[in-house]
Amino acid sequence: MHQTQPISVTMDDLTVSTYTRGADHFAQEWLAQPAPTDMYELLREYFAPGGSTVDIGCGAGRDTAWLNEHGFPAVGYDPSQGLIEQARLRYPSLAFEQAALPELEGVASGAFDNVLCETVLMHLPVGELAGACDRLLDLVRPGGVLYLSWRVTQGGSVRDVYDRLYSSFDASVVMASFEGQDVLWSKESASGSSGKRVHRMVVRRAAASRTWSAR
Repeated sequence: MHQTQPISVTMDDLTVSTYTRGADHFAQEWLAQPAPTDMYELLREYFAPGGSTVDIGCGAGRDTAWLNEHGFPAVGYDPSQGLIEQARLRYPSLAFEQAALPELEGVASGAFDNVLCETVLMHLPVGELAGACDRLLDLVRPGGVLYLSWRVTQGGSVRDVYDRLYSSFDASVVMASFEGQDVLWSKESASGSSGKRVHRMVVRRAAASRTWSAR
């Protein structure tokens, strides 16, 4: 049973530590789910084949591996060292590094044609969302594409039985960060993998966009 709790306005360390402590459990759980073919169809449609690609919040590396196997050379980043270790164990030929939204320290600005951020935003406190979205867009080269999604939480922000944060916010909070960009896709639906309600967006970065700065 989810229980509403006061939510911090800083990066949610409890969620990250939960993923690190239970990294093997979560990795097995995700890999046992059906492949997210609905998301992969969007990536095939909108991502640039052969383009430099990054997977932000890569978890145990499933989607990073799919990207590399399907012509999108990718590196994965995750804030949980435990999940990074699981990804390296499962996909030793691929590159995985530790970095956390919103700062993503060490991840180069404007370096990627394709940026993936699948069901990560809901683990951030609402006060961090604008900065996180700005930073994700900052990773994208002009004309490149950002795919992002988040699990939709009704009512107030909650923690699950593992103490993972699920922030509740309206899609307009995210949309406001992409004013002036070309929003190619924006839709809420049930995930073909987890079965949970998720909102997915695909955004093409304009030729001239604002630069990111820490808030």
